[in-house]
Amino acid sequence: MTLLPLSDYLGDSAALCDAVVRLRGPALVAELGRIASAVMASPHGQFLPIASADGAASSAIFSSDTPALLQEISFDGHCFGHYCVAGRSLYNDADRRHLASLASLTAGVLQVHSLAQRSTHAFAQVEALLAQQTQILDQLHESVLTMDLTGYITSWNKGAERLFGYTSVEAVGRNILFLYDDEDTGFHDAFLEQGGRLMEVRRRKKSGEIFWASLSLSPLQDMDAKPIGLIAYLTDITERKLAEERLHHLAYYDPLTSLPNRTLLAKLVDQALSVAQRSKMLGCVLFIDLNRFKLINDTLGRRIGDELLRQVSLRFRKVLRDQDLVARLGGDEFAVGLFDIGQHFEASMVAQKLLASLVQPFLIEGHDLRVGASIGISVYPQDGQDAETLLRLADIAMYRAKQDSGGEAESVAFYSQDMNLGMQARMRLETGLRQALSEQQLLLHYQPKYALGSGRIIGAEALVRWHHPQHGMIPPAEFIPLAESTGLVVQVGEWVLEAACAQAQAWKLAGLPPIRLAVNVSAREFTSALPARVAATLARYGLEAAWLELEITESTLMHNIERVIGIMDRITALGVALSLDDFGTGYSSLSYLKRFPIDTLKIDRSFTTGIPTDASDCAIASTIISIAQQLHHKVIAEGVETAEQLAFLKSSGCDEVQGYLFSRPLPAAEFERALRENWGL
Repeated sequence: MTLLPLSDYLGDSAALCDAVVRLRGPALVAELGRIASAVMASPHGQFLPIASADGAASSAIFSSDTPALLQEISFDGHCFGHYCVAGRSLYNDADRRHLASLASLTAGVLQVHSLAQRSTHAFAQVEALLAQQTQILDQLHESVLTMDLTGYITSWNKGAERLFGYTSVEAVGRNILFLYDDEDTGFHDAFLEQGGRLMEVRRRKKSGEIFWASLSLSPLQDMDAKPIGLIAYLTDITERKLAEERLHHLAYYDPLTSLPNRTLLAKLVDQALSVAQRSKMLGCVLFIDLNRFKLINDTLGRRIGDELLRQVSLRFRKVLRDQDLVARLGGDEFAVGLFDIGQHFEASMVAQKLLASLVQPFLIEGHDLRVGASIGISVYPQDGQDAETLLRLADIAMYRAKQDSGGEAESVAFYSQDMNLGMQARMRLETGLRQALSEQQLLLHYQPKYALGSGRIIGAEALVRWHHPQHGMIPPAEFIPLAESTGLVVQVGEWVLEAACAQAQAWKLAGLPPIRLAVNVSAREFTSALPARVAATLARYGLEAAWLELEITESTLMHNIERVIGIMDRITALGVALSLDDFGTGYSSLSYLKRFPIDTLKIDRSFTTGIPTDASDCAIASTIISIAQQLHHKVIAEGVETAEQLAFLKSSGCDEVQGYLFSRPLPAAEFERALRENWGL
């Protein structure tokens, strides 16, 4: 036979591939037969599909006296049919191999085409299934979305579009955090390994509206069961949450005043008692019953009475701290829970604030109404260990208070009789101190300060005394802590500064040279207004700054260091000296100490007492003196009462001393006399 040129062979191969791709049925059969005829240079060529390979279709070109070739077309055990060529006078082995090659090529092309058809069909089925699933998801009322492990949204159904207002084009590709409402932004959790988790969350719509949603999260996994993301199912539950909140409010809050009711108060008190037990803090429950309320309610009607109760609740809430509990128990009864307190008497101070809040009349619909209250107090842990017990005992104490006052006057009583006595004494003392400020019962004594080098009096500490008209001289240890706890210390401090400057003016007019009068300044007084007040007081009495020294304690310096230093700088700019009192008893940082514009460090009497027998006190005193010397401050020791203490301090380099070894605090006239004698005037 004559072999075809290579270009013709390649052309026929391309024609074969093209036929398999484009043609179907008889057209494909005819074209493959033509290609076989052309490739084999035979007048006749046929492609016999597998169904007709044994049929009569081949009889037209086959006869017993006509040479022909028949070649199976198969691939990997699968037969597609046969090639049959005829019409030449002779076919040799080369022709058979040539036809076998064509059959092999044809089988390969048909196999690839068959696989491609099956893949296309499978892909079409998958697409159809996905389209069905998308339709199903879009018909769900529930919103469904998926995200990858970093929180970026990968799918977003129609339910999510309806719920959030964002289309899938707007949402897919964004991080889930844009839907959050100031919540914890973390979503990696144990549920990734353990399965789904159901929670209630707040989310934000495109409109900005915040709503409640029920959120179920499930892990999204790949073919190897490794987590690749999350599936989130969300349902709007805003109406249900609002209904729950309404039910909760009805169950736990008083509908008239919106304060917690007795049930909620008991729960909150029991929770607070658990915290107080761990922190070893006290707790107090105040039971409050309004005086004269029944008369008002019966006379003017329930509407007026209800409004009065609302206004009373507002006044109570205003004078209490945020952490304090206040509840309406019913009728004209209220209760307060205090748990962040260190001493039980603080409860009596709160009771006085509550009573004071009722002093101003209530103006309701043209009526000028006045009510008072009786308050009973129970204390945790000595009176009771749970809310119900404390409420019951506070109720008993309230009735005791009401009986003691005749039911009309404002009154307070502790359940414990011992506490009652202490509270009553304290209240009398507080009332007396307020009167002392207004009735000139306070006076100053002056304790001289001596320079160790010269033995001369170089100043004095002004110490307040209270001369009570009935009880005589009341020790400062009794009324100064009271003044600090009630806030009266500010008024006392202002009075001391005025009195000290007035006395200094008198001594100046009497011809005495300036000496420094030390005035103690409490932490409450040490505000940004202090420098201006000091300057105004000096100017009012015509005094030079050399007459005044302010003593501040370490505790004053422990908060907002920069603000404190700013205030100190403004005071020293006036020329007024600053002394750091009770040094060593607080927590001053040496890094801050070197920044404080102070003149003197004062060694507290608690260290002086043990000198020279107590090695620790000696070491502390020596260290304070050394620190003062290195910082170029003077140092003064208070509470010096023995010659041995004086000798130790002098040998250690102490500059000044004060104490009973030299002089007790003296009235103004006696101090002036001692000063003139010491100076030889």
